[in-house]
Amino acid sequence: MPQDAAAALGALLQASTIDDHDEVLKAANAAIKANRADFAALHTRVVALLKLDRFDDAIRTVSEGGVKLEAKCVLEKAYALYKTGRLDEATTLLASAGLENRGFNHIAAQVAYRAERFSEAEAIYMRLLSADTTQEENDLNINIKAALVQSEWHGIPTAAGSPPESLPETFEICYNTACAHIPRGSLDMALNLLQRAAKLCDASDDLTDQDKMAELKPILAQQAYVYAKLGDTRRALDLYQSLDTADDADPDFTAVAQNNKSALETKPANPFLLQRQAAAWMAGATNAKLFSYQSSVLARNTSVVDLQAHKTNGVRDRTRKVLEQARHPTTRSEINTVSVVNAAAETQGVDEKDLLRELVALYKKRPDDVGLAVTIMQLHLRRSNTGAALSVLESFFSRLDRSEDEQDGDVRFSPGLVALAVSLMRAQKRDASAKSELVKAATYWRDRPVASATSLLREAGIELARSSNLDDLSLAASAFKKLYEENQDSPVVSAGLVAALAASSASLVEPHVAELPSVESLIGGIDVDALADAGVAAAPSGAPVSTKRPAPEETSGDKATKKRRRRRLPKDYIEGKAPDPERWLPLRDRSTYRPKGKKGKKKAGESTQGGIVKEEETLGLVGGGGVKVEKAPASNSSKKKKKGKK
Repeated sequence: MPQDAAAALGALLQASTIDDHDEVLKAANAAIKANRADFAALHTRVVALLKLDRFDDAIRTVSEGGVKLEAKCVLEKAYALYKTGRLDEATTLLASAGLENRGFNHIAAQVAYRAERFSEAEAIYMRLLSADTTQEENDLNINIKAALVQSEWHGIPTAAGSPPESLPETFEICYNTACAHIPRGSLDMALNLLQRAAKLCDASDDLTDQDKMAELKPILAQQAYVYAKLGDTRRALDLYQSLDTADDADPDFTAVAQNNKSALETKPANPFLLQRQAAAWMAGATNAKLFSYQSSVLARNTSVVDLQAHKTNGVRDRTRKVLEQARHPTTRSEINTVSVVNAAAETQGVDEKDLLRELVALYKKRPDDVGLAVTIMQLHLRRSNTGAALSVLESFFSRLDRSEDEQDGDVRFSPGLVALAVSLMRAQKRDASAKSELVKAATYWRDRPVASATSLLREAGIELARSSNLDDLSLAASAFKKLYEENQDSPVVSAGLVAALAASSASLVEPHVAELPSVESLIGGIDVDALADAGVAAAPSGAPVSTKRPAPEETSGDKATKKRRRRRLPKDYIEGKAPDPERWLPLRDRSTYRPKGKKGKKKAGESTQGGIVKEEETLGLVGGGGVKVEKAPASNSSKKKKKGKK
């Protein structure tokens, strides 16, 4: 009987094509039952289980098969661990076995890709491509492009070369190239490449109709995403609705497509109905193998929907647990997003005028919470209080400056927070402070790996290269040199090095000048005559914009019907006669003035013109000096009769 079972298994395995893996598994089980020490049958059972996607059973079979089977099935066990999401165990197993075997390299690259170590995955695929002897060049190029695309989506800088002169000829590379353009903001180019990828996939002769439908789904879903980013919501919804996700076996695709479709649809008036719908399509996301940026978005949307349905306690408890287990401060976007959701849950139902006070009280309990600090700043900015928002950020910076922890320094000079500080300072016309902030950030990252601060170093270098200060130019050169050394070479970096080093080290500039595009290529499409005819463009003035309503513009019809003002002339005006030179003087000051009445004549007589001159005398003062007073008239008392006695 043992010979019969083993012989049957051998005959089955020698067949030219084996499509029924269940039959192979049954034969292997029979052989093992007859002889538990049949090593070939055990190995066949492991392979059959992998073919049937029974990865947990395959791992258990290898573990129970003894040391000899484990040594033989390292590749199979590593693949099963990778498929079940146990990436750390798979990495440890592959490291102990070494990567001399080409199959081990393939599994190691897949494990690194799924673990979001995209640079490592790219390096392994490049090593396989350089030693390719198995005609895998096309597949390896597809995987290398996928690793580069994921680095772009995660914000990890890549040494992206110039765009290819010809369009990709395979739909996989065309799709990956399109996905690389999306995080760069080249949405029109991405849309054209996705449309080409769909056409190439549909015209492929190597795929069955069922395979074509499976390959077209992610292409169409990505097209819908690009349409949504471009603002064409109607087209995006039409594409999402054309994708049948009800019976889709891929939980990753179903979760992402349903989330994006729900985000674009008009929300129902009943928030409880929306929460019920979201819970239905999120149920399958628990088994999905999503990347971190995808799972964080799904978790955030779930919490927002729960808050709208007034499930505040559950959201508060869930987010508190995440925040308690996380390190603060942190630059991890998923943690800071959870912090914002927690702030919304903690202040649910609070009146808007009291919202800021409640958040400030919460911030005193969690002073190292980046998400909470940014939320408070956002509320200040909504109230047009830029100074208060900047004060919150500066106090947060000063607290981190006093810390000696290296990770706190990474948060302090993270590109997002530095860019926020610079923009707020410039909004308040504090250009010197903004430049100082860029100098401190460039100095910090100059001696550290810049994997996550490439954009900050580049912008700081551009700003400092405009200065005439030698220290600023030296720091700009150091920043661009750091980028250049870490394979971040680009025309911007080369131009920055030339601008920063031209004044001090002309010899160091020559290697970078050759990398710059020629002047003819930059001005080839410029019409010089049209620019000259258009005149000089004036820079916008920095004067504040007036809120006063401008006067309505007059049309030609209004000007024609407007009544002209008549010119008024004196009644006794005689053309050609010289005007009276005293016409602007008051009436009483003219030479022709003649007063009327006794009082008027008496007043005119007392005037200095022909009147009696009053005599004045000077009275001396005790302390010296004198004052002029009118002299009294002579006394007539002597002329009066003396009174006699009666």
